Amino acid sequence: MNRLILIYGCIAGIVVSALMMITMQIGHDNKDFAMGEVLGYLGMFIALSMIFLAVYQQRKLNGGTIKFGKAFLIGLGVTIVAGIFYSITWEIYLANSEGDFITEYWTTVMEQMKEKGASDQELDAAKQEMAMWADYYKNPAIRFGMTMMEILPVGLVFSLVAALIFKRKPKQLA
Repeated sequence: MNRLILIYGCIAGIVVSALMMITMQIGHDNKDFAMGEVLGYLGMFIALSMIFLAVYQQRKLNGGTIKFGKAFLIGLGVTIVAGIFYSITWEIYLANSEGDFITEYWTTVMEQMKEKGASDQELDAAKQEMAMWADYYKNPAIRFGMTMMEILPVGLVFSLVAALIFKRKPKQLA
């Protein structure tokens, strides 16, 4: 089971990391963070499909049976391994990128708020929130955790779905 988690988690991690780098380049070139988010989550969906393969493979190794809990744990394990790859890749990207991601992101958010007619009070509140998050974002441990939290919900959903689809109890002999 651990071997499958590592194999499929590493595959998912490499895929999600590669797609993140492509997405960041696209987003950086045209400052379209919304498109970057869509492409980022699409990349997560593609990469985390490895959860289904890992659970299926484990069921096959178990003679065609797997309990829901074990299937879910395999999915969760794949998610965690992929999330570690994803978060490390993000840290490498930030360390090697020319810009200041958080400032660029919040500047874009503020511009969008102005375009939508946000009041001065709303803009001030957003600036205060931006300052707080920018402060948090300076801490690598918090940033790493925040990055893990991007991929974790997707992986949890995929793990639940895979466990529900592939669970199969052993046939009982009468």
